[in-house]
Amino acid sequence: MFDDLRDSNQPIFEGEQVNKAEPVLTTPKRPVASKKKNKKILGMTAIQRFVLATLLFVMICLVGAALLVLTGKIALPL
Repeated sequence: MFDDLRDSNQPIFEGEQVNKAEPVLTTPKRPVASKKKNKKILGMTAIQRFVLATLLFVMICLVGAALLVLTGKIALPL
């Protein structure tokens, strides 16, 4: 049913006329970018960024836990 809908010459709705003489609008062609792009942010590869983000996360967790112990919000079970 929908296989050849674009190629169909018959109108979809009653009373609609199909005019093949109308020009088809196309988008202008953009220049093709090079396929090999350097995906480096801050001069690091993906693995280096992942390790940095993981270390930053662990440091924030440790500093947060230390601050909770220092302020007395939690107590160490001794």
